[in-house]
Amino acid sequence: MVLRLYDTYTRTLRKFEPLRPPIVTLYTCGLTVYDYAHIGNLRTYLFEDILRRVLEYNGHEVEHVQNITDVGHLTSDADTGEDKMEKGSRRTGMTAWQIAEKYTQVFKEDLQQLNILEPTIWCKATDHIQEQIDLIRCIEANGYTYATDDGLYFDTSRLDNYGHLGRLDIEGLQAGARVDVADKRNPTDFVLWKLSPPDQQRQMEWDSPWGVGFPGWHIECSAMAHKYLGPLFDIHCGGEDHIPVHHTNEIAQTQACYGTNLANFWMHGYFLQLDDAKMAKSAGDFLRLQTLIDRGYDPLTYRFFNLNAHYRSKLNFTWEGMDGAQTSLNRLRKAYRQWEGSGEPDQSYIERFEDRINDDLNMPQAIALTWDLVKSDLSPGTKKATVDEFDRVLGLGLATWEPVVEEIPAEVLALVEARQKARSEKQWGEADSIRDQILAAGYEVQDTADGPQVKER
Repeated sequence: MVLRLYDTYTRTLRKFEPLRPPIVTLYTCGLTVYDYAHIGNLRTYLFEDILRRVLEYNGHEVEHVQNITDVGHLTSDADTGEDKMEKGSRRTGMTAWQIAEKYTQVFKEDLQQLNILEPTIWCKATDHIQEQIDLIRCIEANGYTYATDDGLYFDTSRLDNYGHLGRLDIEGLQAGARVDVADKRNPTDFVLWKLSPPDQQRQMEWDSPWGVGFPGWHIECSAMAHKYLGPLFDIHCGGEDHIPVHHTNEIAQTQACYGTNLANFWMHGYFLQLDDAKMAKSAGDFLRLQTLIDRGYDPLTYRFFNLNAHYRSKLNFTWEGMDGAQTSLNRLRKAYRQWEGSGEPDQSYIERFEDRINDDLNMPQAIALTWDLVKSDLSPGTKKATVDEFDRVLGLGLATWEPVVEEIPAEVLALVEARQKARSEKQWGEADSIRDQILAAGYEVQDTADGPQVKER
């Protein structure tokens, strides 16, 4: 099997070969835990889960590291504004440490409900302050920093290829941008260590060679990725918004210290859009996974919804789209449950499935193939065995799904009994009237050879 993945750094579809086979080293950027994850964030983690499942399907052993950003992520990527954790603390009335714990746990619960595999290692920024200080000292020793009254900054002008990942127009940025941070030399320079304001004690601050303060956002990923995966590992992932700033700066830091691009492949998932606008917490109103659950959707419906779009294409979220995904997923589940008997996977379908998933994770084509299989003339046992193989990547949990048995309200059951009595006495008008009452209550009744069957409409 030949796996080809799109590498943002080279802008090409490349054959994937691990640096240390059969191990694949994977780093994925986690959540800044100052608030709940929105479903746009979760789309990125679903893409990364599919990537990991495809790697494992191809026989690789994945060492997966994911960070939790609990300090240092300012409200502006231009190093202005305040730390999002401090802002979240003010909003909630809890300490920054408390909100980090709260939103980390909710985030992990969201991932579990979406059947996203847990990383091999979780790593929090606040647990790795010394590693970040050590990396900054290495960058400083190699001559890539300068100090201001505000903190220690990375001098991007020292790197000839700075911004290659995002294909940044550095000259244009230099000519047209305004530098908002005092004493910052270039618009693209970024903070490595931010000094605490002299007249204010922050909740999260540490001693350092440059003074009391806290690390910048970008340094945590370079430091923790290096600690757990080394100075050059296989794949680094994140959302498309990380390309021009966060991941560009991770690469710069690693080049300055270790002389590598940090990762051999850089992969990015594209935005979920709501009414064709990027979903973001800064808008003040965003959809959580719990929002979908509260509206009656199974969490795995959202997973299925995402499988129908390629990770490198924008996906527009609509309630109509979610309704369609729920209908399709339930159809697939019911078909799976009806397949009885044993069988072996059909190799023709397996090969076509592998071709699709190994073509840069082409999940829409994999889903289309799944429906072809459902409608095929293969035996039920063969269909089931084949779909079990597919579901190693799809992650829909088809083998463990059980239909929810609705408890019919007593008043509805009483109406059904009254209708049956009216029918037995051939009072058809009365029976029809009672049926209308049952419908008005949100249920419908079907007459079968085994008696009336009631279900929610």
